[in-house]
Amino acid sequence: MAKTSRYGSTYTLAFEQPVIELDKQIQLLKDRSNSAAYADELAGLETNRKRLLEKLYQELTPWDVVMVARHPQRPQTSDYIQMMCHDFCELHGDRCFGDDPAIITGFGRIGPHKIMIIGHQKGRTTQEKIACHFGCAHPEGYRKALQKMKLAEKFGLPILTLIDTPGAYPGLKAEERGQAEAIAVNLREMSRLRTPIVCVVIGEGGSGGALGIGVGDRVAMLRFAWYSVISPEGCAAILWKESNEQTNIAAASALALTSLDNLSNGLIDDVIPEPPTGAHRDPQAAAKQLQMWIVDRIRELKRFKPETLVQRRYEKLRKIGEVALAGTPPSH
Repeated sequence: MAKTSRYGSTYTLAFEQPVIELDKQIQLLKDRSNSAAYADELAGLETNRKRLLEKLYQELTPWDVVMVARHPQRPQTSDYIQMMCHDFCELHGDRCFGDDPAIITGFGRIGPHKIMIIGHQKGRTTQEKIACHFGCAHPEGYRKALQKMKLAEKFGLPILTLIDTPGAYPGLKAEERGQAEAIAVNLREMSRLRTPIVCVVIGEGGSGGALGIGVGDRVAMLRFAWYSVISPEGCAAILWKESNEQTNIAAASALALTSLDNLSNGLIDDVIPEPPTGAHRDPQAAAKQLQMWIVDRIRELKRFKPETLVQRRYEKLRKIGEVALAGTPPSH
């Protein structure tokens, strides 16, 4: 697809192929020396293109959603910080091993609220992606996140986490430094922090890598994000011993990983709307929707006493996955 993004690169998704012919026609008209004479025709083609894209995005399969969540121009944590935050001050290091660029932490202001912001960062350029391990955090990243959360608790500030990772870093060094232990400690400690916590899956929400900063009083997903115990490729490799287009599509459908699936299954509290054709096409509009949700949820949670927050969080977590036998009322 010959479309230049705000980052100066081109990229097309497989399900967007029907708009390519329209793009060619639009470009031909724009390239003509007397293009002004075709203004009405050009406007009609652009309107048709917009409608077609919106229709395609209304009919996405789970695998299509995964592709949108991985779009190279999709806004990341650093982008949302730039668009939503005032006076952001980044904090580095875990005071144990080092700093992990795959997780950004820092104080900032969103709307009227002073908060601690923590989020995964994948990187945009090749050099940034390598430095950030493609958004796969090491143990020091999760320990950095927890240390900053406890700092927020000390000063009575709410915590916002932005989740966007295919999973925690699976390398040998990460395991040697206690990857599983670091995530497990975060799960325990976040469940009892005496300050409001709101979590948003802004892109990919993969496995324990997402859960390591994903325990909160309110958890939401952007409309075209995904959130699951494993990636479709990983699931396909386990179930069918092979990860290819066919098995990936089947795995994505079986995992119930879309925002609407997670909302239906009670794993998240809200789905935050995106622009009709994805956050990558209108980052400012996506940031506005996200900011409105964050401001409203933090205002709501600030009404509760710290001990009430912890108790409600515990009850919320205990209800996840709760089932009842036919004719038996669920426990309370």
